[in-house]
Amino acid sequence: MRRTDPLNLLEKLAKIESPSKKEDKLATFVTNYLRNLGYNPFTEYSNVLLSPEKEFIVTTHLDTFKVLSTFSYDGEYAYGTGVCDAKASIAAILLALEEIGLRELNFGIAFFCDEEGDGSGSENFCRTYKPKMAIVMEPTNMTIANVQYGGLELRVRSKGVSAHGAEPKMGDNAVESCIMAAYNLLSSVKDAVVSVQYMKGGDPDDYVIPDECEMRVELFFRPSIKAESMLAKVKEIFFQTRFEIIVEEAYDGFISGRASDFLEKVMKRLGCQIRFSDMLSWTDAVNLYQQANCDSVIFGPGELHLCHTKRERVRIKDVELAADVLITLNNLLTAELCL
Repeated sequence: MRRTDPLNLLEKLAKIESPSKKEDKLATFVTNYLRNLGYNPFTEYSNVLLSPEKEFIVTTHLDTFKVLSTFSYDGEYAYGTGVCDAKASIAAILLALEEIGLRELNFGIAFFCDEEGDGSGSENFCRTYKPKMAIVMEPTNMTIANVQYGGLELRVRSKGVSAHGAEPKMGDNAVESCIMAAYNLLSSVKDAVVSVQYMKGGDPDDYVIPDECEMRVELFFRPSIKAESMLAKVKEIFFQTRFEIIVEEAYDGFISGRASDFLEKVMKRLGCQIRFSDMLSWTDAVNLYQQANCDSVIFGPGELHLCHTKRERVRIKDVELAADVLITLNNLLTAELCL
């Protein structure tokens, strides 16, 4: 039986609000927790680090989405903003380090700031440290996400001509143009997941056809497709229109190699069912791979589709299993390093 109750630890973590760029209270909690276990963590650019110079690192992030729901527990799942994205992973790392204790720790730890924002935590980390392999802990429902998709985040602006609401034919409706553009993307782009996340145009107090509209669209695609070619396809769809396309983010995907093999070996030792998956969303693994040439695999408790919603949840047994995976990883790396 673990000395620390996983549910109690997760509740403490979840109740410390840690929005992007305001993670200081949680960083202090994690730092003090590690020091009480006998470790020597330090803070660098709001990241909490422990032996970051090691060739193999385990990472997750401190920040969460804005608070939509508070902590609760139904006997199987814990609920609330941040419980799985990614405080379940923080809890798993702390539980594993408690059990490893002062025995030799064979992997480094990085708790990144600003993952939900600009990704500046992992970006700054990669300027100094160049690990060879990493497990990036994010909600994958305990599957091995060995495929990180590429992505495009676009802001699309439409310009029209305003007119009285009773005479729509005398204007050019910018909202309707955005709706049609979204439909064209959804129906025309077959080799990407298209996500229309936001649309705004017009004023409820004005009885007019809106002459401006803006929407945010993201496209996620397999590593075999490059962001540059996907952007060219999107621009082709909007060719000879009055749309302005602003690229907020563009990155290529990748497929994990040896890091994925390590994780698979660990899970087999624990008798886990081996399941592979794809990670569609941006993660810190993108920065590690692109900026530090670090072979990264993504893994952790929780279900991605529930994150950033009021229904966010995580199974407590999966938090415990994730901790066991890290303990077994440490043992496996001991054996590998002795070869």
